[in-house]
Amino acid sequence: MNTYYTLEEKYLQATDKLDYGKTPKALQLLNEIISNDPFYAKAHYQLGKIYYYDLEDHQTAGYHFKTCMELDPAFPANYFHYLNLVVFLNMEPQVNYIASKALTVPGVQAADIYNLLGLSAEKNKQWEKALNAYNEAFDAVTYKSQREKIEDSIERVKAKIQRSKAYQYTLVE
Repeated sequence: MNTYYTLEEKYLQATDKLDYGKTPKALQLLNEIISNDPFYAKAHYQLGKIYYYDLEDHQTAGYHFKTCMELDPAFPANYFHYLNLVVFLNMEPQVNYIASKALTVPGVQAADIYNLLGLSAEKNKQWEKALNAYNEAFDAVTYKSQREKIEDSIERVKAKIQRSKAYQYTLVE
C-alpha cells in the first residue's frame, strides 16, 4: 500500500523517526524531501545535524547547514549547529560571518552564539577576544546551568591570561 504524504507530513515523520533513534529511516525521508523540493530549508537543517552529529561527515553537514541558512535566513535553530561545526573545524572567517548573521535573527540564543565565539577565540589563543565574548555571553544568559558554564569559561580564560603574563620576561640592563 502506497501512502502519499505532503512534504510537511514527511518532515514531521522524519523528525519523529529522529526522536525515536531511527536515523536511517529519517535520513531516507529527508533525502526524499530534498529530491522533491531542494528548497525545503528545514530538511537541510535536519540533514546537517545527522551528518554532523551522527555520521561525522563535516563537509556534507556544512553544505546542508549553509544551504538552510541561505534558503531561510530567519530560521533560528540552524545557526547554533552551523556555528558549532565551523568552530569545531576552526574556520575563523566563517565563525565571524555566521555569528554576525545569527545575532540579528530573532529567536537565536545570543548567549550560545557568544559562547561559541569565545570558544573559537580561545582555540586560537586570542585571550582578550575570548574573554570579551564570554562576558557578552554572560550578559545574555538566562539559565543557571548555562551561566555556571560561562563563568567557568571566564575563569579558565583569566587563568590563561595570567599564565601567559607570568612567562613574559623582559631584559633589564
